[in-house]
Amino acid sequence: MRIKRGKTKKAKHNKILKLTKGYRLSYSKLVKRAKEARLHAGQYSFAHRKKRKGQFRRLWIQRINAALSTEKMKYSTFIGNLKKANIELDRKILSELAFEYPETFKAIVKKVK
Repeated sequence: MRIKRGKTKKAKHNKILKLTKGYRLSYSKLVKRAKEARLHAGQYSFAHRKKRKGQFRRLWIQRINAALSTEKMKYSTFIGNLKKANIELDRKILSELAFEYPETFKAIVKKVK
């Protein structure tokens, strides 16, 4: 007696198509293309989890630099002076202060100058 795989195959296909819902063109409609797209999506998400950290660091540096431009100070000198003054605030906190609490950030800049 032969084994028919209709239900199993259909379930597998539906699972893949459900995962690729929202993908463009035929990547969300054709099973072969969807399978391929899903594989690539997994690779990209793995690689970009590592990249995300650097992207956030660049964003924080840009925000700090923008806030420092009103104080007529360079980012590099600011960070150097922070280390000399033994102020141990990381870039994430500094950018948050610059963005949400500019008065507090200005006080830190004055202390560093």
